[in-house]
Amino acid sequence: MTLIRDGIPASPGIVIGPAYVLRWEPPRVPHVTVGADRTEQEVARFEEARDWARQRLRSIQAQTAEKLGSVEAQIFEPQILMLDDPDLVDGTVSYIRENRLGAARAFELRMLEYQSDWSRSGHPMIMDRMNDLLDVQIRVSRRLLDIQDVELSFDRLDEPIVLLARDLTPSITVQLDREWVLGIGTDAGTRTSHSAILARSLQLPAVVSLGDLSQQVATGQQVILDGREGRVVVEPDADEIGRYRERDFRIREWEQELVLLAHLQAVTPDDQQVVLRGNIDLPGEAGAVKAHGARGIGLYRTEFFVVGRSAPPDEDEQYRCYRDVAEVFPEDAVFIRTFDLGGDKFPAFLHMPPEENPFLGWRAIRVLLDTPELFRAQLRALLRSTAHGDVRIMLPLVNEIEEMQRTRDMLDEEAEKLRAEGIRFNPGYKVGAMIETPAAALTAHELARYCDFFSIGTNDLVQYTLAVDRGNARLAPRYNPFHPSVLRLLSMTADAGRRAGIEVSVCGEIAGNPLAVFLMLGLGITSFSVSASALPEIKKVIRSVPYSEARTAAAAALLAPTPNEVVAILTRHFSQFLDLSLFSARWNLPG
Repeated sequence: MTLIRDGIPASPGIVIGPAYVLRWEPPRVPHVTVGADRTEQEVARFEEARDWARQRLRSIQAQTAEKLGSVEAQIFEPQILMLDDPDLVDGTVSYIRENRLGAARAFELRMLEYQSDWSRSGHPMIMDRMNDLLDVQIRVSRRLLDIQDVELSFDRLDEPIVLLARDLTPSITVQLDREWVLGIGTDAGTRTSHSAILARSLQLPAVVSLGDLSQQVATGQQVILDGREGRVVVEPDADEIGRYRERDFRIREWEQELVLLAHLQAVTPDDQQVVLRGNIDLPGEAGAVKAHGARGIGLYRTEFFVVGRSAPPDEDEQYRCYRDVAEVFPEDAVFIRTFDLGGDKFPAFLHMPPEENPFLGWRAIRVLLDTPELFRAQLRALLRSTAHGDVRIMLPLVNEIEEMQRTRDMLDEEAEKLRAEGIRFNPGYKVGAMIETPAAALTAHELARYCDFFSIGTNDLVQYTLAVDRGNARLAPRYNPFHPSVLRLLSMTADAGRRAGIEVSVCGEIAGNPLAVFLMLGLGITSFSVSASALPEIKKVIRSVPYSEARTAAAAALLAPTPNEVVAILTRHFSQFLDLSLFSARWNLPG
């Protein structure tokens, strides 16, 4: 009987093959007590297991750097830091010495306490960190119990498989052989988990958050895994297999067509010029974004400098990375966002206070203004990079005019110091705000007087407007960028920018949504920034739909009272020019 299970798409691609169910879980640990004369021996065994696990992770990290790149290898830093966490180490040693537990049992109890504390938060980003915790737990526990470390081997397989598991830790994911593993499906996880990020780097189709699927499937059963739609079909019939093969063929054909668009202009059929830029997390991604046809960088996220590190980055390290990206685009703008910390990003060196709701707490520009030493080092690096191109400084989560004023004062002070030191920078640098809250959108007309540009961060804007956590899978249907309230805030921001004569761009996820781009084009927004993979699709939209038609559709959508009616209006106009079904699986659009 066919079983269909929907999850979260994590890495695109459609694959068909036999399932291989992997059991990668903490081993059973017996309850062992020891005499007082053996406690220090158990402490020593625990220290040896930690040292061994650290060396093993460093080895895997080096393999990852060679296979995928040095920045991707940084994914293992949080695990290595966990092994030296004083609470984890001291708590385990305390259980050994005070309760006279064997090292394996003491470590297991301490890990269970960690997992309990973290799981109470329920936030998907913290749950992703539990995946790193699991990796550490399995590795240290197996060492203490003298169980051989897992080394994946595909020598005994007769054909490539679709790997299913309760979850995959990063150290297992990087060992996967693309020749033998067609795709990955996991019961747990989110699109932003380290394993999902690695799957995308490995170009392995992946679906996460599949419930208890790994318990329902046996190794050898035929499965279809659709990483674009987020679906796994177990024991499909011949018709189902035929439909997916046909769909896979259509998508591949469509993708080949999109490749040809990379170096064509982003201009509508009725000659409205549009600027398409790229989003990047890592400096090395700039080249790929340019190859996909981007005219600059619209969002350079800088958090990779700090997340998972035990010390803040210095000015020179940052400067070199910013300079390298600017030099890839000598004639185009590069928008660099200052550290967006807090919420779901917890650098080890910055002691973030526990908060009931971190997304409404100490984060982004608030953190930076409260930690001037960290902020000033970044501002100096950014100013220095303006000597190498049109680098623009973008501030996250701005709500208040005072936040812009205080940042400008700090920039003026650091610019004066650079002049005194004889260090070059462009005195005409630009500073702007990300519009990510209803407060910022509602006061955009006033805020525009203090900004050189606006960039709309739609991920947070939708989340804060609708009071819906965008990372909560249960609330996913309620996270709707086509809600009338969101449309009105977008329209207000676009109008404020137009009146002030400053550029308004969109860099959030919906800038990669074809129907949303059609809408925002109609609202008068003509600058978008998206991931490298989405650039060709969005360019196809822009080159296919007239600007005048987008204006007509947006005007009608602004009057619609419900999200469904907004989508229906946009779809009716959009479908005159493009087949929406080519996008529907990816964005859950009608079609």
